[in-house]
Amino acid sequence: MGLVEVTLDALAAAGYEEPTPIQAGLIPRALAGVDVLGQARTGTGKTAAFVIPILEKLKPHHAHAAPQALVLVPTRELAVQVKDEFEKLARGRRAHILAVYGGKPIRGQVEKLRRGAEVVVGTPGRVLDHMSRGTLVLDNLKLTVLDEADRMLDIGFLPDIEKILRRCPQSRQTLLLSATVPPPIEKLARRFMRDPETQNFSPQSISGETIEQHYFTVDADKKFELLVRLIQRENPKQSIIFCRTKRGVDKIQHHLEKKIPGTACIHGDLAQSARDRVMKAFREGGVTHLVATDVVGRGIDVSGISHIINYDVPTFCDDYVHRVGRTGRMGREGVAFTFVTPEEGNELTRIEMRIEKLLKRDEIEGFEASSKRGVSDHEAAQAAAAAASTKYITSDTGASAPPPPPTDGPKPPVKKKYRRAL
Repeated sequence: MGLVEVTLDALAAAGYEEPTPIQAGLIPRALAGVDVLGQARTGTGKTAAFVIPILEKLKPHHAHAAPQALVLVPTRELAVQVKDEFEKLARGRRAHILAVYGGKPIRGQVEKLRRGAEVVVGTPGRVLDHMSRGTLVLDNLKLTVLDEADRMLDIGFLPDIEKILRRCPQSRQTLLLSATVPPPIEKLARRFMRDPETQNFSPQSISGETIEQHYFTVDADKKFELLVRLIQRENPKQSIIFCRTKRGVDKIQHHLEKKIPGTACIHGDLAQSARDRVMKAFREGGVTHLVATDVVGRGIDVSGISHIINYDVPTFCDDYVHRVGRTGRMGREGVAFTFVTPEEGNELTRIEMRIEKLLKRDEIEGFEASSKRGVSDHEAAQAAAAAASTKYITSDTGASAPPPPPTDGPKPPVKKKYRRAL
């Protein structure tokens, strides 16, 4: 790819021998100065895919110099991880990399910006804060990266991102990386990128082939007991247990640590120092089971995660893709389990339609759902799809037969839903 010797030495020291598909595709185009919209699921090496060309393009360090590259990320944890990747691959260079994010005193960040940094990695909110204070000047910016762009839009950063991009020089190069490319991402690319080249490195099946995916049908009041039994059965090397709410995370972790050692939790209400301690312990193996919310969990990049457990079915189908992407990273194998209550059969069907793959049903004795109405409908739909794929071949002659006519009968009553007043 025409990389300089110091970069090759840093890659060798980091143990990078062969480029992944996104690295082989993105790095040459980025080095050529092209704006790229790259789609690839997490765990494919996309961080190094933009870190390497940025380091190749950096000019020598000067004291008090304004940043030459800006990387926007959705979470504090991801900001730290991207900064660490820069420092690892900048081995042998005089490159100053700075991460700016909330939860840390801004005074220290201001002082480091004053001294000069070639690359700034930050969350949109804190980047805007520094821009409004005049401590972050983007006049010298040559390259901007939007990492995990879909997640930044999911959690409401679009207005902040647009404000930042409007303040960046129009001559800058822009790289946009995302696991999924919904219409808002395409619109953002059209507005703020120059003739972007689209590269799609996602497999045809959205959810990776290296990840086994299963579901349990279980009553809501038995989910915690099932969680304990599942962990005991699987004995994961490391696992992430996803819950919808911060209260749910705290509750699960409080009860789980009494039964399973090596358990911790992380969510947005924890102090940054506490989040840093938990993530450090998780990366070093001191924490085996991490209970997390979607927003924080998205920033977790630990190669040793063997199991994902969706204690709660995710609210959005794309969240399922991002959750499962925490395991099976860089070609390793992983396992994902999803707990589905009897009323959540439709949500499970939507997930399967999104990932174009049927989840396998799993069971542990004593934890079968007492009512399987919603899940039975889901399984009936699976059976119907399988039957349709056979084109109604008859068992006696092998000849094609027309589909059976619809049955006439009373339709089940529609259960009305009411929203409680807040």
